[in-house]
Amino acid sequence: MKARRDIKTILILVISIVFVGLIPLFIKGEYVLNMLFLLCLYTILSHSWNIMGGYCGQINLGQAAFFGIGALTTRYIWVAGYPFPVALIAGSFSSLILACLIGIPTLRLRAHYFAIGTLGVAMIALITIQNALPGVDFLPASLMSDYNPTIRFYTALIVAALTIFAVYCINNSRLGLAMKCIRDDEEAASATGINVVRYKIITLMLSTFFAGLAGGLFAYYYVSYYYYVPFELMWSFDPVLIVFIGGAGTVVGPLIGALCYVILKEIFAISMGQVNVLIFGVVFILIVLFLPKGLIGIKKR
Repeated sequence: MKARRDIKTILILVISIVFVGLIPLFIKGEYVLNMLFLLCLYTILSHSWNIMGGYCGQINLGQAAFFGIGALTTRYIWVAGYPFPVALIAGSFSSLILACLIGIPTLRLRAHYFAIGTLGVAMIALITIQNALPGVDFLPASLMSDYNPTIRFYTALIVAALTIFAVYCINNSRLGLAMKCIRDDEEAASATGINVVRYKIITLMLSTFFAGLAGGLFAYYYVSYYYYVPFELMWSFDPVLIVFIGGAGTVVGPLIGALCYVILKEIFAISMGQVNVLIFGVVFILIVLFLPKGLIGIKKR
């Protein structure tokens, strides 16, 4: 039964990735590429949060800090003349290092105290960047000459596919089992011999590494943006909403949530402006109340 369910999940993911990859071949235009890129970006970022919040039960609201430092480091190294893959990996490890320096001490906090502590980290990072780097970051002419949004989209699609594959492997590993045990009952997990602190640290490092990947892709795709934009708190709250829409603690859920979020946000932003933030707040409350397992849990209900 489990093997059949796993095969079904793999088929859904493969078909979805191939379908998204074929869209630019039939529908041309930068608008479509932007939408597809955002789908890949939010899929990676929501999975990074899902590892920590969905599988391990640790509500991390500081994802913006790790997303932002990944973008800042990747952009700096890439502009300095290094190949983008090297810059992207370096940016991801910079997020991981930040997690070791700042994030790990917050793991001593539990429940909502951990969420508040990580949110404080994100706010400190945002204020620091706003004061230290108040300007706009532009790509130099040497990199603008060969700018191709299509290549950048397919790069994001490849990274998104690798992220989904990594999460699938985690979900079916001993690490994933330990994370789920900690999520369900931390004290019982500790009593059965699971090293709770060690697994929390591993989970945080994996989560922030993928958040850094998403930040690096953001820095790679956009020609110019204010330095503080990747550190804005929406990068902490959006993945929470996306994961809960699709289904927390699942492999397919964040992909479904990202697709719904990108489409609905575009529709609401065009037709209703800033009111879309209020609408998504109401949607989040309704999902938590009536669909606690997200859209992927409708079939079971």
